[in-house]
Amino acid sequence: MDISNASRFLQSYNRIEAHLKLIYGVKAAMNFTDLVKKCSDQDITVRRYATELIDYGKLRNAIVHRGGSTTEETVIAVPCDEVVRMIEYIEASLCRPPRLIDAIKVKPVGYVFADKPVLSAVETFREKWLKSLVVYDHGTMVGIINSYGLYAEIETRVKAGNDLMEFFLHTPVRDIMHESALERYVIMSQDATVFEVFVAFEQKKNLLAVVVTENGVFGEKALSIITPSDFPRINHYLESYNAKPF
Repeated sequence: MDISNASRFLQSYNRIEAHLKLIYGVKAAMNFTDLVKKCSDQDITVRRYATELIDYGKLRNAIVHRGGSTTEETVIAVPCDEVVRMIEYIEASLCRPPRLIDAIKVKPVGYVFADKPVLSAVETFREKWLKSLVVYDHGTMVGIINSYGLYAEIETRVKAGNDLMEFFLHTPVRDIMHESALERYVIMSQDATVFEVFVAFEQKKNLLAVVVTENGVFGEKALSIITPSDFPRINHYLESYNAKPF
């Protein structure tokens, strides 16, 4: 009997089990089903594949047999090719998750300079059809402005009877930046995984975007700005790995 599929299945199964135990610090004696259920509360990838993993835990017990007088395990069944491919994909997603930057690549990022008039931001919003612009000051990211915040600034000035021409032409962009706006953004490094992005949006319901920089440090050049409109693109990338789309 050709047991190569069984060997591949068991290799991936053992790596997944070891990874979950190591990362989540569970007891060595915990059975695989309970391990998956526990980790599902903490990891979006485990949660996505919980049903398959629990089924594979049962399948693992059907594949190997341990004799009563020995600790050595014997292969007594062989899984089909599709099951082997799937557990290997799950292993890769858990142990070697795809990086965000590989899925989305570097995207053109809309930006404006802090000392430029507000009109320059308006023009960039219109030209690029973007909702968020990174603000740079001498090459350093100093903030982010979004179209909603700009609307609020305009509304405030209209209600106060201010001269909008003066506002657009002579107010520098830095004057409409607010620290509170940053609360609706998350900075991540280019090594962040695609799953971390989904977790960020899942945990922070008012999140507008994830800003990707080289090291995930505010002030660095923005490489990409990820919004929910990018999810189909990320899912298409995941489908090439036969992974479940979000």
